Amino acid sequence: MKTIAESRIILFHKPKGVVVSRRDELGRKTIYDLLPEWVLRDGWVAVGRLDRQTRGLLLLVKDGRLVERLTRPGGFTRTYEVWVRGQVTEKHLAAIREGVPSPVGILRCVEVKILGRVGPKTHLWLILDEGKNRHIRRLFGALRDERYGTALKVMDLKRLAFGPIQLDLPSGRWRFLSQYEQMMLSV
Repeated sequence: MKTIAESRIILFHKPKGVVVSRRDELGRKTIYDLLPEWVLRDGWVAVGRLDRQTRGLLLLVKDGRLVERLTRPGGFTRTYEVWVRGQVTEKHLAAIREGVPSPVGILRCVEVKILGRVGPKTHLWLILDEGKNRHIRRLFGALRDERYGTALKVMDLKRLAFGPIQLDLPSGRWRFLSQYEQMMLSV
């Protein structure tokens, strides 16, 4: 089996509105429409997923076993920046760290911090150590704005980092990870 350092890894800045799929039955734009043709032809696959409305760092590899190694529970954290409609309070932050019940199980973040507020929106930074389907959107949707009683809603979500790998590209651009970056992902 190849080590991570022997495998090539692509870092892609996925734009909002693009589907992480080889093909979309509804005809929506996929990540493969924005990447060189050889990425699809040669069988590159995404490490995890970002929903259509989420933007940011996405890794792609050719080795399915490498995907498993990079996404296994207790492995690499993922760092996000999020804008939420509603006033997130210290009480909300405590619940987010402790865990919030949802239809897909308990959802939590290992770290969460308020970066600021603009009118009725809250700007946050958070870290996940696991990623369930629509984890962050479901987590905030399960919480209520204390003033209005409405569900908190994610308005903008961006993945900034996958473990030690930081997003450093404009939207829609890609590059190969350096040998050093790949060594940082060694498991």
